[in-house]
Formats: sequence, C-alpha cells, structure tokens
Amino acid sequence: MPRPARPHPTALFRLYRVVAACLAPFAFRKVSAKLEAHGVPLVRQRERLGLASVHRPDGPILWFHGASVGESVSVLSLIAEMGRRLPDWSFLITSGTATSAEIVGKRLPPRTLHQFAPLDAPGPVKCFLDQWHPEAAVFVESELWPVTLMEARARGLRLGLLNARLSEKSRAGWLKRPKTARMLMDVFDILIAQNAEMAGHLRDMGADPARIRTGANLKSVAAPLPVDDDTLNALRTALDGRPVWAASSTHPGEEEIVLATHATLRARWPDLCLVLIPRHPERGDAVEALVRGAGLSVARRSKGEVPGPETAVYLADTLGETGTWYALCPIVYMGGGLVPVGGHNPFEPARAGAAVLTGPQVFNFTETFAPLLACDGALEVADGAALTAALARWLDDPAALAKSREAARGFAAATEGALDAVIDPLVEALALDSRQGQGRLGALPPPALSAASPEDI
Repeated sequence: MPRPARPHPTALFRLYRVVAACLAPFAFRKVSAKLEAHGVPLVRQRERLGLASVHRPDGPILWFHGASVGESVSVLSLIAEMGRRLPDWSFLITSGTATSAEIVGKRLPPRTLHQFAPLDAPGPVKCFLDQWHPEAAVFVESELWPVTLMEARARGLRLGLLNARLSEKSRAGWLKRPKTARMLMDVFDILIAQNAEMAGHLRDMGADPARIRTGANLKSVAAPLPVDDDTLNALRTALDGRPVWAASSTHPGEEEIVLATHATLRARWPDLCLVLIPRHPERGDAVEALVRGAGLSVARRSKGEVPGPETAVYLADTLGETGTWYALCPIVYMGGGLVPVGGHNPFEPARAGAAVLTGPQVFNFTETFAPLLACDGALEVADGAALTAALARWLDDPAALAKSREAARGFAAATEGALDAVIDPLVEALALDSRQGQGRLGALPPPALSAASPEDI
C-alpha cells in the first residue's frame, strides 16, 4: 500500500508547536520533580529532554510508545513475539511515568530497552530522534502527541497506531478541530483499533478507511502476571484457610463502597479477609485511613506486615505484585467500574483463574467485559448492595464460584493466537521485513550528562 502524503501542518498545530517550545522548560521542571519524588535519578529524568541514558544498540530499532503502565505492559508480549520474527531488530519502549518504568523495566523482552518519552516539544523530540534513529514507531492506544508525530513523519519513519482507543470526550474534542485531527490521522501508515466502534471513531476523525484495521485488545494477549511463590505461600500460611477476596485497581470514592461491603460480609463471615489493591500505591496512607475509619483492622504490605488472625484488610500498596494477589484470591472485584473511570483490564485476574466482579462504568473495556459477562466468568454489579449480594452468593456456593472461575479461565485462554492478527498487518504496513538488518547507525557515544541548556529544550 502506498504511503499517505506527508500531512500539511495546520495553523492550530503551528500555534501548539510554538506554545510547546515556550512551555517546555517549565514542563520539564514539573515532570522531573515528579520523577525525583519517585527516586528516579537525574540521568533518567533527562530522558524527558530526549537525552538517552544508555547506548543505542547496533541495527534497526522499532520504537513503541505508551502513556503509562497499562499501555506499556500491554505490548511486552507483542515485542517478544516480534523479536522472534525479527532477530536483527532491537526494540525501544517509552512511557511517561515512574511506575511504568519500574514495572516494565523488570519484564523487558530480549533486545528491548526502556526510556522515558521526550516532552512533546521541538527540542526534546528532535534530540530524542537524533540519538535513537528508530526505523519505525508504534503509538499505543490514545497517545497522539502532535509534535512527536509530525517530526517522526517528517523524518520518514513509518508509523502505526495500535490498540487505538478514544473516549467519547476525546473524540468530541478532536471533531471540533477536524483539520488538525485529519492531519494527525494522516501520519499513520496503519491504525489498528480495539474494536469496530473505535474503528468508527478513527474514521470520524478523518483516518483513511483503507489504513484502518480491527484487531484484538493487546491486553488480552499480555503474558500472565508474575507470581512470587514464596510470598504466595507465606500469605496462605498466614491466612490459614480463611476466605479471601480482592478489590483491585480501586479509586477514591470506590474504596468506601468496597470497605462498606466487606464490613457487611464480615458480620456473616467474621474471618473473611480483603486484599485491597489501590490503583495508585502511593495513596497507601490515605487508603489505610479509610480502612481504619470504617472500623476495620489493617496490615500493610509496604510496611512488611503480614495479616494476622484478626486482620480484616490486607492493604497491598506495592508495585509489581498484583499477579501474586490474583493467585491468592478466588474472587476479584476490578476497580474503575463503580466510579466514572472506565474500568480496568479483567484479563489478568481471569487468566489467574479468579471470578471477576465489575461495576457498570467500563467504557474503556466494553469489548472485553461483554463476552466475559456472557460466559458467566464475571458479574456486573450496579452499586454496593449488589456487590455485597454477588460476593455473598459466591461465598455461599462454592460450586457456583468454581463454575465462574473456570469460565473466566476459559475466556482468557480463548485469546491465544490473537497476536498474529496484530503482528501480520503491522509488519506489512511498517515494512519491517524489508528493513531487516538495515539500521542506519551503530552504537552511539555515551550520552552527555551535563546540565541541559535552554537550547536543549
């Protein structure tokens, strides 16, 4: 398929580019402060200025970009498989948050590096592309950074949009700026949407229908979360056969509902334990205060505490251990559905063999929850009372729980092989096979570590 013509910059884009350049120094101070608060060293903070902290490997590089944890982790299985198909290629993942860097850094496939993404301003983007020289780039979900996309396209990179997802709010916003939306759509050689509805949204934004594909949700084909067997066995010993359930990726306004449900259930099952996994572990202090305010005893993972016989809530406020909690708990409530967040990925608990509960506001995962609900691997609950009733039903009826757990496990297993539906068109559209072994640069000299000047930004 011939490449789309190079898109012409709109007046709005030109204005955005000027404003982004002016604000970049202030934006860097803000994002570097956040990274520093998470213990990220200065050399890595400067990656947001486009300054590489590691050597560029020899050969061609395929660049993947995702905003944060979910988007970045979702491409790891894809990269692993592409690495087997493209043995001469290396892969670069960029993201913007300290959490994503920590989690992805522990699970990188072979020949894969992680860097923080450059700020979407001319200086950082040019510096990043000068140092890394990727052959092609894939942007995940809704990461439409105008300066980055236009500069990459101007340099001749083939570009893909993968697992494309736009909320109704984002779609409505872009439709108010049709020329700029069309400009951004025209940079992509291929756009792979999560489902038919999202494909329609891309068409509404001006994307060429001939370049749109509908593929599997990448989060459905992600590798199982890692499980620490020592931790799992220690918790099973500490719980000593007590019934346990989890509430995962919870948000403010949702924990209160979960804790009220748990307190109600403990009147009937006094030894019931809740593993509470807030979406943002740094909220641990605030969530602990909520637990104590609900009159429930708590032990915190971040403090190295272990649940005792009287512990009502085990607060799992750490990163990278969710797979262990899912292996422990036969029932998982997935957060983000009882508040207007849009839900979170149910494939992970389903793959671990947990029966899933969700609220109704799962618009980010509609295509995922619909079949999971249809096969009885999950139940939808409208509010706290319904959540309490659903949990009581499964706690009361082990056979019904076992049936739902098996349905959830089968649902997750049915996605095997879906990677091919994503990889094949991606390789073709980005001409990856034809570029094999044609990297333009060898290893670069060590990155400069001196303080950035205004010209760097």
